[in-house]
Amino acid sequence: MFALQHFMVIHVLTFLGQNGKLPLVLGSKIIDGKIAPDNEMLYMASVQDYRGNHVCGGFLVSEDFVMTAAHCDLNLKRVVLGNHNLTKAEKKMKIAKKYKHPNYKNVGHGYDIMLLKLSTPVQPSKRIQFIRLPFREMTLKENEKCQVAGWGKINTNGSVVDDLRVVDVSVISPQVCREEWGGLPSKIICAGGYKTPKGFCQGDSGGPLVCKGMAVGIVSYNRKIDKNLGQCDYPDRPNVYTDISKHLDWIRMILQGEKS
Repeated sequence: MFALQHFMVIHVLTFLGQNGKLPLVLGSKIIDGKIAPDNEMLYMASVQDYRGNHVCGGFLVSEDFVMTAAHCDLNLKRVVLGNHNLTKAEKKMKIAKKYKHPNYKNVGHGYDIMLLKLSTPVQPSKRIQFIRLPFREMTLKENEKCQVAGWGKINTNGSVVDDLRVVDVSVISPQVCREEWGGLPSKIICAGGYKTPKGFCQGDSGGPLVCKGMAVGIVSYNRKIDKNLGQCDYPDRPNVYTDISKHLDWIRMILQGEKS
């Protein structure tokens, strides 16, 4: 676990929406990535507030549920599916209920996972698909190639864009990641953002780390450089994700309709 003084360097990759007087930046891009092809990653979701501003990423895991990060629980009202360009979104679904992991306190303690129940079930189509989840606990190999996608900033001071971006990232060993951070919460994965400009930034929170066509992680945090900005241009610490495979019992319980 992080000591409190160490945890203050962590930046929670949460806000994208312009929120009144706060100097926050709407939309934008994955770091050093490319625009995602229209016919790929059809499980991606934009999790939005009551104004229709993008807050976090997410991904469709069943006809009723989108998975995202617990720290994204900020006035969420709807989920947008079916188009990689947010200005052309076709499917806007109200959020009926939020299931945040009961052990979540903050990103430094882990358990940064949340399920959003949709008001109406979604049927797969040419524009919308589910993504597979792990069926058992697993450990990724060091340097395994994966992808992360989102509508987050292209750099620390990035500008607004609407197209989904995707970038390849490599898995970093837990030992290296722990050494670089000086400690870590349990049940996480590290990939990208260390000795490479490739990785995620503000607004990518809640999006999936995808390995071999399976969602294995949820974007959680990177390094903070001041009270408003995360360091995204040349990160000097690994990007951290929630390890989905370590939460399968809780996920199954929610998806099967039991109360958390």
